Amino acid sequence: MESTSHGYMSDKSKYLSRVRRIEGQARGIHRMIEEDTYCIDILTQVSAMTSALENVALALLDDHLDHCVADAVASGGDEAQEKLREASEAIRRLVKS
Repeated sequence: MESTSHGYMSDKSKYLSRVRRIEGQARGIHRMIEEDTYCIDILTQVSAMTSALENVALALLDDHLDHCVADAVASGGDEAQEKLREASEAIRRLVKS
């Protein structure tokens, strides 16, 4: 993007940790399927992984609004409108998922 400093940068290690945990959940689901685990147990893990992904997405959205969008709005102009449009589109994608 335009800037090298993104809203999540101060919590980058937290995000990486959360994503590693989600990767582990995906590997666990893969293993459960290979081992013919009961479908309800697999669905429970899929639900937990989905929730974890949604939480990462919402935290990233919060950071984006607090940092990128707020800075652009404070500066005004076309960049502010573009950042607001981007945020609206991101919210729309999250709501649809």
